Amino acid sequence: MYSVDVTLIKMITKFYYVKKDGIANKVTYKGKTFFDKFERVDKMLTRSVMNDHSDGKITVAHSLISDRDIVENIVFDYNGRDPERFWHRAQLMLREEGYINFTAYRSKTKGHLHLYVHKGHTTLQEAYQLAKLLSAKLQQKMPRQWKMFPDPNIPRDFNILILPYEVYKKERGSSWSKHM
Repeated sequence: MYSVDVTLIKMITKFYYVKKDGIANKVTYKGKTFFDKFERVDKMLTRSVMNDHSDGKITVAHSLISDRDIVENIVFDYNGRDPERFWHRAQLMLREEGYINFTAYRSKTKGHLHLYVHKGHTTLQEAYQLAKLLSAKLQQKMPRQWKMFPDPNIPRDFNILILPYEVYKKERGSSWSKHM
C-alpha cells in the first residue's frame, strides 16, 4: 500500500512515466544526446499505480511540468552524503526567502532527498529562473551536491522525479512565520 503523504505536494496526475529495462528513447537536445529509460503513459496516475510502485513491481515517475507549461514545485534533488546538514541549510535559506511550505522526501538511495518547494501555479520560465536563484543562494552556504528541477538544460520529458518513498521532514507555515 502506497502510504507516502503526497498530498503535501501538488503532483500532475494526468500522465506519468514508467521505467523500462532498456533505453526507451534517444533524444538530442541543445547539442547533447540523452538516453531515456522512462516511457510516458497517458493515463491517470492512480492509487493502484502508486501501490505497484511501492511494492517494487514498477518504478513510476511524475512530471513537474504540466501540459500547459505550469509548474507547482521547484525541486532540489540532493545527492550528497549529509542530508541532515542539507535540510538544515535549505530550510533556513527557504525561510529567509519567504517560503513556508516545503517538504523533503527520501529517495530510494540512502541519504538522497527530493526537497519540494511548493510554489503554486508558476509559469515554466519563471520556474526555471526561480530554481536557478534558489540553487545559487544555497550554494553560498554549502558545496553544491544537488540538481534543480525544472531544468532548462534537459528535455522537457526529463524534468521528472521518481515517486517519493517516505517523508523525511516537512515545513508547513509554522507559527514563527507570523512574526516575520
